[in-house]
Amino acid sequence: MSAHRTLSTPSRRISLRVHLRSAAVVAVLLAAALAVGLAAMGTGSAISVGDVVGTLLGQGDATSEMVVYELRAPRVLLALLVGAALGVGGAVVQSLTRNPLGSPDVIGVNAGAAAGAVLMILVVGTTDAPTLAAGALACGLAAALGVYALSFRRGVQGTRLVLVGIGVTAMLHSLIAYLLTRADLYESQGAKVWLIGSLAGTGWERVWPVAAAMLVLLPAAVALSRSLGPMEMGDDTAAALGLRVERRRLALLVVAVLLSGVAVSAAGPITFVALAAPQLARRLTRAPGAGVAAGAVTGALLLGAADLLAQRLPTPGQLPVGVLTGGLGGLYLAWLLHREWRSGRS
Repeated sequence: MSAHRTLSTPSRRISLRVHLRSAAVVAVLLAAALAVGLAAMGTGSAISVGDVVGTLLGQGDATSEMVVYELRAPRVLLALLVGAALGVGGAVVQSLTRNPLGSPDVIGVNAGAAAGAVLMILVVGTTDAPTLAAGALACGLAAALGVYALSFRRGVQGTRLVLVGIGVTAMLHSLIAYLLTRADLYESQGAKVWLIGSLAGTGWERVWPVAAAMLVLLPAAVALSRSLGPMEMGDDTAAALGLRVERRRLALLVVAVLLSGVAVSAAGPITFVALAAPQLARRLTRAPGAGVAAGAVTGALLLGAADLLAQRLPTPGQLPVGVLTGGLGGLYLAWLLHREWRSGRS
């Protein structure tokens, strides 16, 4: 269901089309993500959710303010921001490839970013957040451009991009494994913990760079995503409508890579959120196109809920959120492949 409204001004007319179901779904998912964030900040015995709400309204005591603002709010905000970045990156790449398996996890982007961060940790010998982010972004972008170049043959075809990406991902994982075997035990252990994907120990210094990047990249993704509808109908159709297909595809890929690289540099290569969030968003909204906004709030909700569950599971020590998303994502991938196989047979 959609609504079309035209706004008039003395000099021009502005046409705005709103898909009402999508808007309602985005609003509900956003409210759910915020509720999960409040529940996560009230996790444990120190303060309750009511105390969290009171503190956010300026009515908390010194202890509540310290727990909320210094310990829990950075972790919750980072989970929501990283989830949103992964959801948008996944939505863009899946639409570009016209393939439900075409996510940054699969086509080498996350593996490239992870390899860049591991190089910074093990070769350069630094765990400084800006340096890790720079290494992750540079290598993630290089991996994506390499996959794009290897897939290019009179244009880029989605299935070829996915297959080349899987191969490049395997090579990058081999590089990471080699670097881990050559490092000393202490550095190797630190890199392995980061490679699992974790939000533990998050401070504001990890939140602000991701927030700043999202302020720039999310509007860019929304603006560029207007081209994804025509491009999903095929390159010839998109070109006939006046789009410079390869230039727009490359711009979209760069934005998706930067979003994924920022997410990986902040929290490690958290898997399957970028794969699952756009698919779930499309099923909920039943709307055409990439659904960047729906993908963002779905990714934020998924990662926020996964991190809350990881904190509350009765395990020895706190479970890294990447372990949980990997396990649940594997089940989701098996279901998705089974569904595609059944639809192919019917």
